[in-house]
Order: sequence, then C-alpha cells, then structure tokens
Amino acid sequence: MKSALLSYSASIPSRHSRELLLVYEFIPNGTVADHLHGDHAKPGTFTWPTRMGIAIETADALKYLHAVDIIHRDVKTNNILVDNNFHVKVADFGLSRLFPTDVTHVSTTPQGTPGYVDPDYRRCYQLTNKSDVYSFGVVLIELISSKPAVDITRHRHEINLASMAISKIVNSELNELVDPTLGFESDHRVRTMITMVAGLAFRCLQDDKENRPSMEEVFESLRGIASEEYNVEKVEEVNTPADDEVLLKKMPPLSPDAVTDAWESRTTTTNTSG
Repeated sequence: MKSALLSYSASIPSRHSRELLLVYEFIPNGTVADHLHGDHAKPGTFTWPTRMGIAIETADALKYLHAVDIIHRDVKTNNILVDNNFHVKVADFGLSRLFPTDVTHVSTTPQGTPGYVDPDYRRCYQLTNKSDVYSFGVVLIELISSKPAVDITRHRHEINLASMAISKIVNSELNELVDPTLGFESDHRVRTMITMVAGLAFRCLQDDKENRPSMEEVFESLRGIASEEYNVEKVEEVNTPADDEVLLKKMPPLSPDAVTDAWESRTTTTNTSG
C-alpha cells in the first residue's frame, strides 16, 4: 500500500549549497513507540481497535515493499509514524536493500535495531524478506503488551521482548504479557482477537526463517482476524488460559506443519510437567 510509506522529495536547500536535502512529509502524531511506551503514552487511550488498525496498515506497507523486491531491514515501532487519525506511515529506509529476484538471499553484515534483528540473519549473515517478518512479529508483541522490544530493567530472561513473548505463549501465560488496559480480561471479543494476533506473532518469531509466514500471509491473516470471519459471535467465548491455547490452534496454518507440531508438542509438555 503506497500511501502507508512515508513520502519525501529531494531539493537543494539554497543556491549557496550543492548538498541535497530530503524533505519529508510532516506526520504530527509521533511514532507508535511514543504511544506505547514513550512521551504520548496514556493508559486507556491507545485502544485495541487502534492498535489492530496500525498492525494491518503496517503489514500492508511491508507487503507492498516485498512485492517490489525491497527489504526494509529496520522494522520497529520507532519507524512507524501515525497521523492524527492513527493512520500509518512506515519511515526510515536508510538500511533498506533492493532484493534481486534471481537469488534466495543477500549475504551482508547484519544491521538493524537490537531486539528486532532476525536471529537467523544475525547467525548466518543471510538477509531475506523473512527478516522483516521477524521484526514485524516483535512489533505485534509490542502492540499487544505495550512493552519495549528491549528493556534492561526487566528480569534477565525477559530483557528481550521476543524471548519473553515466546515463553509466555508456550507456557499459556499470555494474560501476563498483555497490556491490562486493553480489556483482555473483561472483553471476550478483544481477548479473542489478541489471542489470535499472539498466535500470528508466534509464527513470525520462529527462529528458522523457513517456518515464518510471508508478509502477504501475515497481512491477510490480520485482515481475517479483524473481519467477520473471526467475529466473536462465531467463536466460543474465551475465559481461561486453556481456552486461549485452543483458540491459537484454531488459526489457519500460516507456516509449515513443523511450527504447529512444535507448538502442540511444547504446550503439551508444559501442561504435563506443570
């Protein structure tokens, strides 16, 4: 979706200078990070429907980039700007790479922001569009939790938000991850949607890039979750963590069977040992 990408123009700042100046579109309402855990953060004002809209528009923008063979490489809430109506503009293409159509990956030194960098990319030095998918998975968890991607004040095992999220989901502790102001405990429609988005984020955060969905699949899934296809009247009311686990498994498959098998195996093991 072109309109969700931040537009700019190049011009010469003055007749006395030969340097080019980038003139960006003014976005008055700050970044998603500002509203989640920054200067604009106010409890109860950044609602779940607003966050869901941001997730869908951002996924649409990244889907467009991947369709034209561009990898953003620095997807994070600080690079997602919002206007006064909370419509999205994805910004900062300083690390973006044009992805050749005849190759499976680009070998390059891993770059990006700590907490968002694809671990497979960091380990193998192979950049693919699935690297953006991983980063977007972290963004989804931020939208669910209102927590920053990295926070050294958290417990040592929870400094990295992606690691924390995977642990909470696998151990049926999603309620401990979700921002309590979103109505997760009181509104079963919100609970249903958040649970499904958490399941989608879990797939995006798979360590092996081959087990992650494409950005197009992520976008279509988010649209489905927000549509009547997953309307709460068509889904059993969710009241317990065990029900959350069942609901996660009801999501349509977005990645290879190995991911689903791993989910079921890990949650079964967890429940047995608990």
